[in-house]
Amino acid sequence: MRHWGRMAQIEGNSSFAFPIPFAMICRNHPTRPRMALQLRPNCEYCDKDLPPNAMDARICSYECTFCADCVETKLHNVCPNCGGGFERRPIRPAIERRPGVCVVKHPPSDKRVHLKYSLEDIAAHCARLRDIPSQER
Repeated sequence: MRHWGRMAQIEGNSSFAFPIPFAMICRNHPTRPRMALQLRPNCEYCDKDLPPNAMDARICSYECTFCADCVETKLHNVCPNCGGGFERRPIRPAIERRPGVCVVKHPPSDKRVHLKYSLEDIAAHCARLRDIPSQER
């Protein structure tokens, strides 16, 4: 079975649009550059620094980034943005053991991200979802 994604256009003419196979727009397709996690530099809740090798960095499936303390004590494993759960953020290798794969070749983000919602709104959101297992949210 073939999966189809976006439509391509020939020289910008929409009358010649044709579907592109999903594999060609997939992140891991061999003809596309490999994408890496952003490795955001801070906890969105308390603004604690979370360097690329931080063992206490947690992310949701959208890469919202928080420290372990905020995830456990304030957010109760509920992402205040999407409602999903958190996992430990992987550590990007510091040493290039394979060509092009290390923190030097794929540097972390330097853009600090902060909460979009008020603390009251976040508390209410987390309280609504905290007793629902993350795989069922």
